[in-house]
Amino acid sequence: MTLHNELRLLPWSSPDGKPCYLSTDDEDSHLSRLADSTEAIQLCDAAELVAHALEVIGNEGTESDELRSLSADLVEALRDTLRVATSRGYRLQAPGFADRTGKDAPRQSAAAFG
Repeated sequence: MTLHNELRLLPWSSPDGKPCYLSTDDEDSHLSRLADSTEAIQLCDAAELVAHALEVIGNEGTESDELRSLSADLVEALRDTLRVATSRGYRLQAPGFADRTGKDAPRQSAAAFG
């Protein structure tokens, strides 16, 4: 098995703010499932926050305190989303590497994606 990165960046930090990693070849382990679930929640929360932000920004009567609070929430959601993207990017296979079954990964041309 050849992976781009053998450690999985987890969607949470240690108490002192350092990144946490998981080393496992079992994608169905308890911690892997917990990380998957946490990532899904973070992405859903970010999507809901974006919808809320569009409403707030569209309201001309929004107070500056509310905008500051919204900005802080958006920064936190963006940080979580970037961590999820980084973690998933690390787990993508590099071109030409075999997948976890040992078979060459399927390849599609750019035209296949529109």
